[in-house]
Amino acid sequence: MTRKHRMIRAAAYLLIAATSLIATAAEAQDKAIRIGVMNDMSGPYADFQGPGSVLAAQMAVEDFGGKAAGRKVEVISADHQNKTDIGAAIARKWIDEDGVDMIADLPNSAVALAVNQIVKDKNKVLIASGAGTAELTGSQCTPNTVQWTYDTWELGHALGHAIVAQGKKSWFFITADYAFGHDLQKQASAAVTADGGKVLGAVDAPLGTTDFSSFLLQAQGSKADVLALAVAGADLTNSVKQASEFGIKSQMALAGFVLTVQNIPALTLKAAQGLLTVNSWYWNLNDGTRKFAERYKARFAKHDVPNDMQAGMYSSVLAYLKAVDKVGSASDGRAVVAAMKTTPSDDPVYGKVTIRQDGRAMHPVYLLEVKKPEASKGPGDYFDIVATIPADLAFRPLGDGHCPLVASH
Repeated sequence: MTRKHRMIRAAAYLLIAATSLIATAAEAQDKAIRIGVMNDMSGPYADFQGPGSVLAAQMAVEDFGGKAAGRKVEVISADHQNKTDIGAAIARKWIDEDGVDMIADLPNSAVALAVNQIVKDKNKVLIASGAGTAELTGSQCTPNTVQWTYDTWELGHALGHAIVAQGKKSWFFITADYAFGHDLQKQASAAVTADGGKVLGAVDAPLGTTDFSSFLLQAQGSKADVLALAVAGADLTNSVKQASEFGIKSQMALAGFVLTVQNIPALTLKAAQGLLTVNSWYWNLNDGTRKFAERYKARFAKHDVPNDMQAGMYSSVLAYLKAVDKVGSASDGRAVVAAMKTTPSDDPVYGKVTIRQDGRAMHPVYLLEVKKPEASKGPGDYFDIVATIPADLAFRPLGDGHCPLVASH
């Protein structure tokens, strides 16, 4: 082969390589940013996150303009069935094969903690709106995770302090038998004992329990002032209904830690009236929240108003897309979360939100009381706002969570 032929061949190889690089770059630019909403679509939490959380994420993408960092944004979803192995498998497939950049929602704390580690290892983003365990911003915090809506420390301490302040000092717990329930009981117990109260007993209830009668009999036998229901979703609905049927409300005050608008129709206002709870958001707070609720209700198949976790999906996705725009890419999860922490969020739904070093989103929390039937103006109008708890009082102090991101500074 002559020197001339070798030069022609080398030039051809360079041209092919350059063309391939251009095509790869174009393909990367055309590749959509993908948000994966993972939750319970068919089990006890389906009405509380489920398709409603997917809709909220889609609305946020639409309201942001459908693109971030110049790329189209898509929302996909999956049902983790409240099983850790299924949730972990979905997360790995989404990231490794389906190009998912951010995983969102994740009710069921055991699933959330498993996915949390996968997201960290693969440098993507996790925004927990449905996950409650405070470990996500505590010992299991990562530079890739934000916990947006609520957590067990906030629920337990806020409601525990409020009820003990009313003079009800002895407590009995019915607790969901997985990470969320145990953490919630731990946090509420700490608040109760710190204020001079005491815990007389507790019983674990498996997820999806339909018959709470044996647990309720134990609660009655304790003669405690408060029956604390550290359960959520359909389990909370069932336990409150059966407590009402047992006549427990005439003997004990009921505390529902994760009580939302979705619980009330099945409970009825008559059964639920007077229950105290804390929520990070309520649809009837102001004009902005009411307008969002009307838009959401019009598009949601069941025509429900959103709860705090579904609204949290909307606001957190907006904040995520804003950060992706700032970074210019969604590929580096740590960089996106770092941008979220340095760029406060302000939208008409959640208002002003800042994100701490440990990944905790900081916003007010509301003490709510279930209305009497005659005080309700219609579907969704179920709570009175008793008090607003500022973020710095509602959430765990930054230094108390043992988050490695905080300890290292």
